[in-house]
Amino acid sequence: MNYKQAGVNIEEGYRAVSKYRELAAGTMNSAVLNSIGGFAGLFSLAAFKGMEEPVLVSGADGVGTKLDVAFRLKKYNTVGIDCVAMCVNDILCQGASPLFFLDYLACGKLDADVAAEIVKGVAVGCRETGCSLLGGETAEMPGFYGEGVYDVAGFAVGLVDRKNIIDGSAIREGDSLIGIASSGPHSSGFSLIRKVLPDLEEDFGGMPIGYALLEPTRLYVKPILALMERVRVKGMAHITGGGFYENIPRMFNQSLDAVINHGSWQIPPIFIRIATAIAADRVYDERLMFNTFNMGIGFVLVVAPEDAKSSIGFLSDMNFPAWEIGRVAAGTGTVRFTHLSHPSGV
Repeated sequence: MNYKQAGVNIEEGYRAVSKYRELAAGTMNSAVLNSIGGFAGLFSLAAFKGMEEPVLVSGADGVGTKLDVAFRLKKYNTVGIDCVAMCVNDILCQGASPLFFLDYLACGKLDADVAAEIVKGVAVGCRETGCSLLGGETAEMPGFYGEGVYDVAGFAVGLVDRKNIIDGSAIREGDSLIGIASSGPHSSGFSLIRKVLPDLEEDFGGMPIGYALLEPTRLYVKPILALMERVRVKGMAHITGGGFYENIPRMFNQSLDAVINHGSWQIPPIFIRIATAIAADRVYDERLMFNTFNMGIGFVLVVAPEDAKSSIGFLSDMNFPAWEIGRVAAGTGTVRFTHLSHPSGV
C-alpha cells in the first residue's frame, strides 16, 4: 500500500499549492520576503518606522459551522472572506493594522479546485484589508474528516504603536455607542441557524435563503482605521459569538454598562426570519437573539458624544451604514436595553 491508497493524494496537494501561490501573489507587498511554498513565511518590519514602541497584535479564529451551509450549496468562494474577517476584525479592536495572514485548511479528501475556491476568498479578504497572505497549511486527513468536508481557520498579525493601543481605559460615562451595519449573521450562530432553517432552498426575497446566510462577514478594517485618523475612538467591539451581551462589555471595565436603544436601527429581515423559526418551537426570546447574533450590528465603537454625528457620517459615506445605538452609563459591566420591543414579524 502507498500513501495515495491510504487516502492522501500528494499530487493533488501540489496542484492546490500551485493555485494558492497565484492567489497569494496579489496580496503581497515589499515587506514579504518569500513566496508561498516555503517552510515559513518571512515578513520584514524594516519599512514600519516612526513608532515609539511597535507592538504586534495577533488573533486566530475559524469559520465554524457556517461551512456546512457552503458545502451543501457547493459554494466555496465566500467562506475564506469570513475566515479573514473574523481574525482581522478582532485585532482591529486593539487599534492594530493587519500585516499578514496565514490559513489552515483541513479535509478528508483534497480537491484542489475546491480548496483553491476557499483560498480565493482568503485572498480577497487579505486584499481588502491590506494584509498579505503569507502562508498556510493544507492537511488531507482521510478517515478523520468526511469526503467533501473542509475545516478552515486562520491567524492574523497586526501592528500598533503602544501609545495608540485601544484598551477601553479612556471610555467614560456618557460616551456614545456607534453601531456599524453587519451583512447578516456573519460567522456566528450557525449551529442554531442550521437547526431552525434546515431547508437552504427556502425562498427568501427571491433567492434561496442559504445564499443569504452565506453573505460573508464584513471587513471593517479600512473604514475604521481611516476614522481613527479623524476622531478619537475609545473602544471597539467585534460582535461575534455571544452577540451584544458577551462582546460589548469586553471593551470597557466593570464599572460601566452599555445602554442600547432598541429600535435605533432596523433589524435586517434575515434575523426576523431566524427569530420566527425559533419562535415556532418556543416563546420568542429577545435575550437569546441578542446573545447569539449580531442583529444587524457587526461592530461597535465608543466615541465622545461630540464625535458621534461626524463618525456616523464618515462611515456612511464609506458605504458602512452606522447609527448611534446607545451610550455608556455607570453600572456593573453589562448590557442593558431601553424600549425593548419584538422585531416586526415575530
